[in-house]
Amino acid sequence: MTPEARIAAAIALLEGVAAQPRRPADAIAAEFFRARRFIGGGDRRAVSDLAWGALRQRLRLEWHLAAVGAPATPRLLVLAQMVLGQKVPAAAALRAFAGGRFGPEAASPAEAAAARALEGRPLADPAMPEGPRLNLPEWALPGLRRRFGEALAAEAAALEGVAPLDLRANALKATRAAVLAGLGAPAEATRFSPWGVRLPPRTSVAAHPLFKDGAVEVQDEGSQLIAALVGAQPGMRVADYCAGAAGKTLAMAASMDNRGRIVACDVSAARLAGADKRLRRAGVHNAETHLLSPGDRWAKRRAGQFDRVLVDAPCTGTGTWRRNPDARVRTTGADLAELVAKQGEILSISAQLVRPGGRLAYATCSLLPEEDEDQVERFLAANPAFQAVPLSRAWAEAGLPGAPPCDGPHLALSPAAHGTDGFFCAVLERAG
Repeated sequence: MTPEARIAAAIALLEGVAAQPRRPADAIAAEFFRARRFIGGGDRRAVSDLAWGALRQRLRLEWHLAAVGAPATPRLLVLAQMVLGQKVPAAAALRAFAGGRFGPEAASPAEAAAARALEGRPLADPAMPEGPRLNLPEWALPGLRRRFGEALAAEAAALEGVAPLDLRANALKATRAAVLAGLGAPAEATRFSPWGVRLPPRTSVAAHPLFKDGAVEVQDEGSQLIAALVGAQPGMRVADYCAGAAGKTLAMAASMDNRGRIVACDVSAARLAGADKRLRRAGVHNAETHLLSPGDRWAKRRAGQFDRVLVDAPCTGTGTWRRNPDARVRTTGADLAELVAKQGEILSISAQLVRPGGRLAYATCSLLPEEDEDQVERFLAANPAFQAVPLSRAWAEAGLPGAPPCDGPHLALSPAAHGTDGFFCAVLERAG
C-alpha cells in the first residue's frame, strides 16, 4: 500500500467505528481487516497505528479541533493525529490528502485551514481543562481522583501506553519454565503471578504450537491473580457467574487440577460458544457452561450449593483503556450509573449461590471506587452474613508468592503501579 492508501484505510476504519458507537473498536477492526485480506502485515500495522493513535488521543484531538473551529470528523481526526501526534508538517500531511487514486479525497479548504492552524501546537496543551490534558473523560475524573490522588497524572500517562501481551501457562499441560523455554526471548516471567509470561505489545502467538496445544492462554497478569484469589481447590463446586469467554474459568480449572466442578455462566451465547472451544483446547474436563436468560431461576434452584463463586462483573472497563482506547469516549456517565445498579443486582443474585462457609469473589476491570470499594461496602451493609477476607489472608491461602502487590483490604491493581491492567477484587466469606 502507498502511504496515501494507508491513510485512506485508517479513515475508513474510523468511519466504521463512528458508525457503530456501542460496539468495541477491536471487533470492528477485526471485521474491517478480514474484509480486506489484501492488506499485508506491515500495512495493517501502519493503518492500525494511525487509527488507534487517533482513538487513543481523541479527547485531546477533539479539543484542538474545536479550538480551531473544525468538526471532529474521521478525516480531520486522522489529519490532526498526523500533525499533532506524529508531528508531520501540515504541508506534508495535506499532500497525502490530494485526491490520488488510492488515497483519501482531496482536503477541502476548511480541512486544509484546520491542518495549518494545528501545526506547532503541543498535543497536551497546558491551556486544556484537566480532562483532555490528562486524556481522561470528565465523567470518570471524580472517581479517578479518589482512587489515585496525587498519582493521577502518572496513572493517566500509563493508561495512554500500549499494553504488553500476557500469557498464563496452563498448569494442566505445561509449567511456566517450559513455556518460557518454548517461547524464548523476549518472553519473561511476570512479577506477581507464578503462571504468568509477558511478551512485548502486539506479539502474535495464535500460530505458536504452545498456543495451539492449549499450553498457554492469553490473560493479563492481573486477571490471573483474581482467578487465584477465588481460592478454587480440587473437589470444590465453583460458579463463574459472569464468565464471558471463560478466561478465569480456565485458570481456576488448572488450580483445581481438573477435579471438582465449575459452571461458567453468561448472558451471551456467542461468548459461551467461544468458552467451549477454549475449554477443549486447554484440556479442561471439569467445567460446563450455562446460558443465563431473562427469568432464569438457575441461581435460586442452586442456592447454597457452591464453595466458591466468582462475579467478574460488567463494568466501565477503565482499567483496560490501554487495550480499548475507544472506550474513553464510547462510555458515558449514564453508563456508569447503569452499570453500578446492574453490579448490585448481580451481587445479590450470585450471593445466594454461596454455601455457608463459602466465598464470593467480586471483581472488575475498573479503576473507579464507585464500581469497586463502594459496591462492596453497600453489599456488606445489606448482607451481614458476609464479611471481607483481608487481602493478605486470601493471598497467602491462594499460595501466591511473597506479599500482596498492594496495601488495603482488597486487590486494586493499576498500570502505573503494577504494570497490569486496572483490576479490583474483593473476597467475601459467608458465615458458616
